[in-house]
Amino acid sequence: MNFREKLDLVVTRNNSLVCVGLDSEIAKMPPHIQSMEDPQFEFNKSIIDATADLVCAYKPNIAFYELFGARGITSLLKTIEYIPKNIPIVLDAKRGDIGDTSYMYAKSYFETFGVDAVTIHGYMGSDTVAPFMKYEDKAIFVLVKTSNPSAVEFEDMELKDGKKLYIKVAEKIAEWNELYPGLCGTVVGATFPADLKPIRVILPDVPFLVPGLGKQGGDTEQTVLNGMDARGRGLLINSARAIIFAGNGLDFAQKAREETLKLRDKINQYRKG
Repeated sequence: MNFREKLDLVVTRNNSLVCVGLDSEIAKMPPHIQSMEDPQFEFNKSIIDATADLVCAYKPNIAFYELFGARGITSLLKTIEYIPKNIPIVLDAKRGDIGDTSYMYAKSYFETFGVDAVTIHGYMGSDTVAPFMKYEDKAIFVLVKTSNPSAVEFEDMELKDGKKLYIKVAEKIAEWNELYPGLCGTVVGATFPADLKPIRVILPDVPFLVPGLGKQGGDTEQTVLNGMDARGRGLLINSARAIIFAGNGLDFAQKAREETLKLRDKINQYRKG
């Protein structure tokens, strides 16, 4: 089963476009979790148990695990192994390098870590993307219009032909999906919801990973209306801190479930609309 098939099945089964970000910062965890031998894994395990029937994917950000060296990577690997096999895992690593190095990154994340997709940046060109896209059952999500405030400094630059840089990247993604067997999706922030629309025109049937809701204040309604594909799908709408740190007591996992359910239902309201 390739990434698209796996995603479609879980979207149908859970009726969800919610991707939960496992940005598991130990300092923000409940005190009883922080005192455990492996707090990151135990925290993630509880979040996964509470939300697995409400999500379309999980997205651990590798930075929160690399911080702790080998111990953190072990926690991440245990988390990846624990996530139900029917739920796609998008590793947020934002890699991209010369061909030989990209090959090692792709082999690391797709074979050693065993994730279904990884975020990368494509600004070094096709030879940085090709090693990832040779895995025909996997996916990559290329940064196109990111959710951070200073994204406009480069991504909105106007080129000689009058197009903005992020539009040219989206057009290149369309080419990559014709050239390689793997699936190339995009990262488009909910903090710039109007920009999802022209990108969706260029890429009518590829998945968009959409950060920026919750703490970053993205617009849910406009994100859904401008970003979903013709089937009312095509979005992995990520929320991390607003979900996983919704509570700080013994019931933190239940609070995370409540926030996930709330977001799922809000998104589905606009999908129907």
